[in-house]
Amino acid sequence: MGAGLYKSVVLVLFLLRQDPVQEAAAELFGVSQATVSRRWTALLPVVEKVLASHIPDPSEASAGRIVLVDGTLVTTWDWASEGTTMFSGKHRDTGFNLQVAATLTGDLLAVSAPVSGSGHDMHAWRQSFFPDAFAGREGMGDLGYVGSGLLTPRRKPRGQERSMGDKVANHSVNTLRAAVERAIAHLKDWKILATRYRGPLTRFALVAKTITALAFYKKGW
Repeated sequence: MGAGLYKSVVLVLFLLRQDPVQEAAAELFGVSQATVSRRWTALLPVVEKVLASHIPDPSEASAGRIVLVDGTLVTTWDWASEGTTMFSGKHRDTGFNLQVAATLTGDLLAVSAPVSGSGHDMHAWRQSFFPDAFAGREGMGDLGYVGSGLLTPRRKPRGQERSMGDKVANHSVNTLRAAVERAIAHLKDWKILATRYRGPLTRFALVAKTITALAFYKKGW
């Protein structure tokens, strides 16, 4: 491949999209693993910086829209040095929690900075810019967001069955919320978010920001 800039950028995008081990990428692109590592380290922040302007202001992007919110766990290696801070009890796995906001049609509105997986969705919501960005917007979330101000399904009363009205209401909320799950699925078309993240934990925020920018760029923002 040589050290050409165009093919080096293609390599970085390939690593994000397919998440191969670097040795496999090196063989495919006809370079050494060391070259792959150098290009990845040097160019990922450049790609993110070039595309950053395509990420819209979430307050402006959500104007006049209902905001759907959900969290997703991006799994990582079980880094012993992090203790239990990366472990999600809900998912029984280690990783980062990303908060994702979308419209009723499944269009992406925002992705938060990652927080350690041990924090549940409500914690991740509070740590993110979402409460301020979407203040005054109608929003929906699952039961993990009770108390956030978002419309959520109704809990089952202790020792009782849900009323028919609650069942109908919950079905309606969950049907509408499926759109944010589609938005998350599209983000995870970038396999580095869908498979177990192998890189340094300190670089994951950059990976997430780059993929967010790529997602908006693809949509023409």
